[in-house]
Amino acid sequence: MAPSTFETFEKTGALLRGHFILSSGLHSRQYFQCALVLQHTQLAAQLCADLAARLADVPCDAIISPALGGIIVGQEVGRNLGKRHIFVEKQEGKLALRRGFTVMPDERFIVAEDVVTRGTKVRETMEIVKGFGGTVVAVGCMVDRSGDRSPDFGCKFVSLVKLNLETFEPDQLPPELAAIPVDRPGSK
Repeated sequence: MAPSTFETFEKTGALLRGHFILSSGLHSRQYFQCALVLQHTQLAAQLCADLAARLADVPCDAIISPALGGIIVGQEVGRNLGKRHIFVEKQEGKLALRRGFTVMPDERFIVAEDVVTRGTKVRETMEIVKGFGGTVVAVGCMVDRSGDRSPDFGCKFVSLVKLNLETFEPDQLPPELAAIPVDRPGSK
C-alpha cells in the first residue's frame, strides 16, 4: 500500500512542528514546508500527478502559480495535463506577471499552489488573470489547511490533503505557543 500524502510529508520531514508564522500572517504549531517533499523529484512527480488527475476533467488552456511555492507544483501539473505553465512573482511587494509571460483574453487557467490557508496568494493570482481578460476555472493545491474556513474561489477547488489545524491571530496566541521562539520559513 502506498503511503498517504500526509505520511509522505511526515516521512520527508516536510511537516514541521513548533511556532510558525504562516504567509497568511496567522500563527500555527505546524508548518508544511513543501519544498522538503518536492526536492525529491520522484515524490514531486507522483504527488503532482495525483493532483493533476483530480483536475483532469477541468477544461483549461494553461496553468498559473504564485511563486515561489507553487512553481514546482504548477510545472508538474501542467506537464501531466499537457498544458503550458506560467507563474506570477513578487514585484514591489505584490504579485505580478513578469518574464514575458502572457495571459490572453478568454484564456482559461488552473491556479496550482503548494499550501492554502486563507487563499490570499491564490486570489491575488486570480485577479492578475482576470485583469488580462483570462478566467480561472479551478484551483488545486497539495495541502489545504483552511479547515472549516475553506476559501470560496468561485470555481472548483481540490487538494491532496485537507486538514483542520489550529491557527491563531497574532494577538490571540495561547501562552504555551507564545513562549516558543517563532520561525517564519515561508514567503515573506
